[in-house]
Amino acid sequence: MHIEETNPRLEYFKNNPELAFREVPAGVTRWLDGRLKEVGPGHMAAEFVVREDMTNPMQVLHGGVAAMIMDEMMGIMVYLLGHEFAHTSVNLNCDFLSPAPVGARLVAASRVVRKGRNVVHCECVITGQQGKIIAKSASNLILTPIATPAGPGTK
Repeated sequence: MHIEETNPRLEYFKNNPELAFREVPAGVTRWLDGRLKEVGPGHMAAEFVVREDMTNPMQVLHGGVAAMIMDEMMGIMVYLLGHEFAHTSVNLNCDFLSPAPVGARLVAASRVVRKGRNVVHCECVITGQQGKIIAKSASNLILTPIATPAGPGTK
């Protein structure tokens, strides 16, 4: 698996971690309000705080929101590979393993498992305090004929 060591998008995220998620074109990423903690070729980690509007009736992180966090983390990470054309998720397989209450600080870490010519296979794990796994997922993202939209690091 060959992943380029750098490109303008990745460099922008590395140099502007406090702004990176706030400037992406996806409104859902901005709504999640994550904070980039680490980024490099084929890997990324961010912190999220569970808010009341992210919970289910039991007042813990909604599975759909956990899936959204993981899907966004893997999608942004593939965006940071610097491809000319956009990728989109083909599938998203999630396991929800532990609850996360309002106020919990979570870390979502994604990584490229395999980068093929047309498909990138990724994984993401959300952990809570003391490293307890909250959720984990795997996804395949496929290359599209659509030019990658302008975003951070492309201006």
